[in-house]
Formats: sequence, structure tokens, C-alpha cells
Amino acid sequence: MSKVTIYDISKKLNISAATVSRALNNNPKISPKTRELVLKTAAEMNYEQNTLALALKSGKSNTVGILVPYVDRNFFSSVIRGIEEELYPHGYHVIICQTRDDAQSEVQNINTLLNAQVDGIFMSVSKTTKDTSHIDRVLQKKIPLVFFDRKKNIPGVSSVTIDDLNGAYMSVEHLIRQGCKQIAHFMGDINLEIYKNRYNGYLKALTDYNLPFNKDYVIRTNSKAESGTAAVKKLMRLPSPPDAIFSSSDFTALGAIQELKKNGIRVPEDICISGFSNEPFTQYTDPTMTTVDQTPIKMGKMAAQVFLEQMGGEISVALEKKVVLSPQLVVRDSTNRSMG
Repeated sequence: MSKVTIYDISKKLNISAATVSRALNNNPKISPKTRELVLKTAAEMNYEQNTLALALKSGKSNTVGILVPYVDRNFFSSVIRGIEEELYPHGYHVIICQTRDDAQSEVQNINTLLNAQVDGIFMSVSKTTKDTSHIDRVLQKKIPLVFFDRKKNIPGVSSVTIDDLNGAYMSVEHLIRQGCKQIAHFMGDINLEIYKNRYNGYLKALTDYNLPFNKDYVIRTNSKAESGTAAVKKLMRLPSPPDAIFSSSDFTALGAIQELKKNGIRVPEDICISGFSNEPFTQYTDPTMTTVDQTPIKMGKMAAQVFLEQMGGEISVALEKKVVLSPQLVVRDSTNRSMG
């Protein structure tokens, strides 16, 4: 069957196609009675508006794109939820794209969103992204762009992040106050600013509390449980193993806890472990895991508010806003030696 057009509706109702178009687009010149009749007939005939054509005509699609490394990570899905909840009352819908931390996929997704005439883009950059020419194209088209969590320092681009350095500092400071003096760090990819800041927070806490830095205690990991398992094996083979681990990821901390328990090493009595992100599973591990909450829903809502400010009514306006949210330390059994 051929697709129903406004001309089919106009023919059935014996009115002009222009009147049908105005009614479908809520033009105030059309009476409520006519609008209701057109909408009812359009529904009966299974008419579907060409949203791309409308976007080209009006310059506004009422859609935004969201790029995340992984949609199945609770942190990113929660940010998406925050953005969606904040924008939905304003008539916006979201298109979600996953880059899988691949720079080329990020470029392709940006191109797809630009072709879809989105009104704005929310983005957490891939860890492999070095060339930012695809981001420059977004700016050249004057489409509002808001980084969240992972960002590039590009003039004219707003961002919403948390204070990763302070989150790491609070975590290490807590470990020190539990009596820990030899604190290891599972370090993420420091090409990403968030992991670099967490590493610097770890170093700052050691310095402020006059604890020695041991390069053997810093192990490069990725956000997977298996990486934490391998890292803790390496630490336990040292002549003087650490008495605490601050992990830049909950997943690597999980792998470490599982490996330690398997070898009869007690957490937190023998070694304290803290993670970062407050993934849902952290409250169900044995022992439950101390971690840093990144407040992802709040981050998403704030990113959406920055976008709405930037839209500024009918025409987008130049606006650069750097929002830094405060992290929250969630203390649980994996570091709480006072429980014993």
C-alpha cells in the first residue's frame, strides 16, 4: 500500500491540503473543530508525518542525540534517564547511540545524528577519540553540544561532570582513617580526564597524609572484573602487599574482592577495597562495597538543563557552561573495619 499523504486526507474531507497541513501542525489559524476532524481522519487513515521534512522546514526536529560508550552500563543508562526525564516535558525525544568506546563508531554516529537534523547532542567521548574534527562539524552547524562525564576541553562546548579528583581523595582519605598505610590504586586509562583526575586524587591524599608513594602499587586496569582479578594477583605477589586498594572502577574492585576471598584473604580485615561509580551490584557483594556515587541521574538532568538554556527559545544561543557536581562517598563493609 502507498503511504497516506496530506492530499489523501484533504480529498476525503474536501478541504485544501494547506488546511490539513496547518491542522496537523497546530497552527492557531485553524479552528479547534477542524483540527480535531483532521487529526481524527489522519489517525483513521494511518497517516504518518515525515518528521525529517518537518525538521528541514521548521529548523527544529524536537529530537536530541545521546552518545554513550556502552548502553548496558548502569551509569550511562541512568544519565540517559535523567536527560529524558528533563527534556520530555519540553516535547523532546531522544536518539541513543552506542560507540563501544570506538572512535570511528563515534564519528559515524555523529554523522547519523547530523543527518537526522537533531536539535542537540549529548556526548560522553570514547576513550580512543583523539581527532575531534567530527565534533568541530557539530559546532560549525551551531548545534548545541553538551559533554557529560567524559569530555574534551573544546572552547564553546558545555560540560557536566563530577569532581573526580575530590571523589578519589575522599575515598583514599577514608581508607587512611581506617588505619590503612599501604594503599594501591587500580588506574583506568589516563588518556581520559576522569581517570587522570582519580589518579591525581589518590596521589594528593597520599601526599597530604604523608604516606609514601609506591609505583608497584599502581596497576593499569580496564573496567572489567577480570582485570581486577589479574591486578590483585600481581599485588599479592609483591614482597610487601598493600593493605588497601582504591579502584577507579567498581568492576575491577569486584574482581579483586572475588579473588581475595577465593584465596582466604579477608576483606576488610586483611585488606580494604573501595570502588568508583556506585553500580547497583555494589550493595549486594559480599562484603558490600564502599564506592563513590557519581549521581548519574542528576548529571543527566543538569546536562538537559544546560541544553535548554542554550536553546534559549526559538534560536540556539552561544553558551559555554562548565558544571562540576559533587561526588558522594558511600561507605559499606568492604572498608569498614570498625564493624569488626
